[in-house]
Amino acid sequence: MKLGEALVSVDLITNDQLKEALKRQVMFGGRIGTNLIELGHIKEQDIVAFFSKYFKTPAVDPKVLEGVDPEIISALDKKFAEKYCMVPFRRDRNRLHVAMLEPQTFDRLEEFRFMTGFDIIPYVMSELRLLYCLEKYYGIKRDIRFISVYDKLCEPGTKVDETDWNAQAVKIAEHFTVVNDKNHVVDILLNETTPVAARAAVFELNGLLVSGWKGREINVEGFEDTIRDSSVYEEALKGKGFFRGQIEGNSANMRLIELLHGTPQESCIVPIRFHGKDIALLYVDNGNENVLDAGLGFISTLVAMAEISFEFVLLRKKLYNAISSS
Repeated sequence: MKLGEALVSVDLITNDQLKEALKRQVMFGGRIGTNLIELGHIKEQDIVAFFSKYFKTPAVDPKVLEGVDPEIISALDKKFAEKYCMVPFRRDRNRLHVAMLEPQTFDRLEEFRFMTGFDIIPYVMSELRLLYCLEKYYGIKRDIRFISVYDKLCEPGTKVDETDWNAQAVKIAEHFTVVNDKNHVVDILLNETTPVAARAAVFELNGLLVSGWKGREINVEGFEDTIRDSSVYEEALKGKGFFRGQIEGNSANMRLIELLHGTPQESCIVPIRFHGKDIALLYVDNGNENVLDAGLGFISTLVAMAEISFEFVLLRKKLYNAISSS
């Protein structure tokens, strides 16, 4: 029995909730448990407790992962931790207690013992916390879609309930499916940022060159800049995989600051990728005097939809070419 079906069988979720989570998983990725938490259909502690029974493996207490000794972290190589999604948190002589998404089979645990020199003692945890720990202890960056949801989990008294957003996301996705060309994709992307950002712009990337593509309340026509060290472009592309905060007033950012007529209280820049290559940057802010209302999850979801929409444009061209050549 698959994990989702097992959750339904013990009445933790309904069939309709499972179907909704599976649709979201296809659209945004992540494991089924993460999507159920994002939708507000199940609490993190409940699904982890279920994992423990399902896999017959103890669950790790999140508190023990808050300050793991660096020596214990170093017991597991970064590449190994990333490949197998593991975070060590305790060591007893030759036994290494490790949190992971899914407990491995006995044969695989024996393989790990041979590779690491430790007897691996497995514990289950949620995908959201595991990815956070991999970033915290190994510097392995999370996709930004996971960040805002995890932050909500860590804020006392905050309820993760994104049902309204899910319905909104479906409507937005429908807009992205009827695009005619790349400019149409950019138009939709800029328009959909309107409820949360007073200004938005898309900048095209060509090597180290940053060029204005289209803007909303920002005139990017004729704008050109260069990606340099210590620039917000570099941080968005090579640092965290995004930039959010106040733009530093250094020479590397001066052209952008001039374009914005000052330094906004808070800005967000997210790369747009196509076929594994960064092709553009989405920039949003709420004017120079206000902070952003948008969460990273919302912005990253819009970008993910735009990336898929660019694929639709390419497929449409291929279809038309096939018709014209027949």
